[in-house]
Amino acid sequence: MAEINFTVVRNDACPSSQVSIREGHNERRSKAPLNADIVPERTEMNIKFHQNFTPDGTPETYQQTIDRLLSERKIVKHGFKPKSAIVDEFVLDVNSEYFEENGGYEFAKKFYEEAYRYAIKEAGSEDYIVSAILHADERHKALSEKYGHDVYHYHLHVVYVPVVQKEVKWTKRAAPELVGKVKEVIPQINHTEKWPRKKVGGKFINEYSKLQDRYFEHMVAAGFPELQRGDRGSAAEHLTVEEYKYQQEKKRREEVTAEVEQSEIRLGELDKQAEKKEAKLGKLDEQITVKEKAKATIKDIETMGHSLPLVPGVHFTDGETKKLKSLAKKGVGIDKRADEYKERITALEGSIRDLNSRIASQKLEITSIARERDTWKKNYERLWDEVKGFIHAIRRAPQKLLQLINEHLPGTQSKKQEVSR
Repeated sequence: MAEINFTVVRNDACPSSQVSIREGHNERRSKAPLNADIVPERTEMNIKFHQNFTPDGTPETYQQTIDRLLSERKIVKHGFKPKSAIVDEFVLDVNSEYFEENGGYEFAKKFYEEAYRYAIKEAGSEDYIVSAILHADERHKALSEKYGHDVYHYHLHVVYVPVVQKEVKWTKRAAPELVGKVKEVIPQINHTEKWPRKKVGGKFINEYSKLQDRYFEHMVAAGFPELQRGDRGSAAEHLTVEEYKYQQEKKRREEVTAEVEQSEIRLGELDKQAEKKEAKLGKLDEQITVKEKAKATIKDIETMGHSLPLVPGVHFTDGETKKLKSLAKKGVGIDKRADEYKERITALEGSIRDLNSRIASQKLEITSIARERDTWKKNYERLWDEVKGFIHAIRRAPQKLLQLINEHLPGTQSKKQEVSR
């Protein structure tokens, strides 16, 4: 079955306490990145579609950009709470095989250049963009093993300030005569109103589903082929890096196991066919043995009735001669049928040789697939042993884990990263 190319965009809220961690990963400034698939030699191939600079030309940090936008009044913290999201981040993605089949790195650059234009529309203005960077340095282990060469997971990170145009109305204290009327419209930092949750059918649904629709429609309209929208309601859009890898390893292991099972079924069917043909050949061998004996008997009979007797003084009557001739004629017919049987046996022997060859080939293929299955099983178990403790910690006490990392491992990258299919 051909690979389905799903467009996926994930949006994640980021409070002030995590901004530096997010920046360390995206900009590759972390001294000890936890993502083992990053290939440092390729980091220079990452592409920055947007970067902000100070007046002297130095790249701004994420916090410097936020502070500058606040000082310029391009964004305001009206009603902002300390633990609220100060920035959001889009991770725009398509499965890696899509790029491998359409030109790799060069195709990914064109694709994500267009995806960045889409992200600006969603953010509301390029002024609100803190950073936009295409990652081209993360090796896709499963596809690299599948294709026999390095395959990379191309995806785009766009960090932006979630801004809504907030109407501020006059209060009774400030201007009683203007109560309820709009005083001003301000660019308010507000993740909750940027991505509201609505109750539909007894369930709360946010705007991310429409976000997926708009991303898919934009990229298809821009002329990128063979795309499908990401599954609605899929949790795959919100996995961490390690959870994503775990699922990929698990999926590959299941595929290999299924291939082994199918091969074993095909081998069993071939064995049954071979057994039937061998049984049929055995019956034909028995028939040929009988016919060969009949031919030998006729050969002896053909000598009867000659002018010279076989045994001196022994002669045949006319009736005996006729009977012998009749037997000889039947022998000729038997001889022809025996030749036909020999031809059929030769053909069947060829078929059996072909079957034996196919069986041997299938056994070799099963052995190879079984080895691959065992390898993936070991990789799967090893990976899960490595990450399960960390994943459980993230799920149970993410804030405590973040505090522990900040206290004991300053400058390292948080393990909770956004990965999309």
